[in-house]
Amino acid sequence: MTLQTQFEQALADSKNLDDRPDNMTLLKMYALYKQASNGDVDGARPGFTDLVGRAKWDAWDALKGIAQEQAMRQYVDLVADLKSGI
Repeated sequence: MTLQTQFEQALADSKNLDDRPDNMTLLKMYALYKQASNGDVDGARPGFTDLVGRAKWDAWDALKGIAQEQAMRQYVDLVADLKSGI
């Protein structure tokens, strides 16, 4: 199975997890997804009144420079851990 196929399967699996991940894990999943799909963050950082947007932007920005394939692998591994209950 190719990495792209594994990534797409992990995306589908993430929607059917037994337990909802905590907010920090959800942010990590979001950032890895965005890095894998779009590469490095672009655009301006949201203002201080947009707390959710700012947290998402910061999480994605923290992955700047990570290759899209590496972000895909990390996303696949994270979802696999969540499925197994680790």
